[in-house]
Amino acid sequence: MPRTYGHTPSSSAPVTTTVINIQTETPVRDHIVWSLFNTIFLNWCCLGFMAFAYSVKSRDRKMVGDVIGAQTYASTAKCLNICALVLGLLLTIVFITLFVTGALMIPQMVRQHGGY
Repeated sequence: MPRTYGHTPSSSAPVTTTVINIQTETPVRDHIVWSLFNTIFLNWCCLGFMAFAYSVKSRDRKMVGDVIGAQTYASTAKCLNICALVLGLLLTIVFITLFVTGALMIPQMVRQHGGY
């Protein structure tokens, strides 16, 4: 006579199942390194600092689990970083061009020679 251990499949006990939902983490780039670079080197009109603030807000939202909020703040930080970079490069190139061509020396030369 065979011996059976445990429950037999014909038992009347209800079968319970456990479902575990594993959410894949969506990567949200917060652009914090780029914002820090713009804050330190290209902070024209405080755009770099504002981008850094939005990057920190994006990172905070990501830590809380608010992916949509993190993406919104990250998008704003990215736009501010692009504006800061373009404006910073343009103003730097204009300043260097004016300095090399001597246009910044004209008011000083006028003062030295007595002006009009």
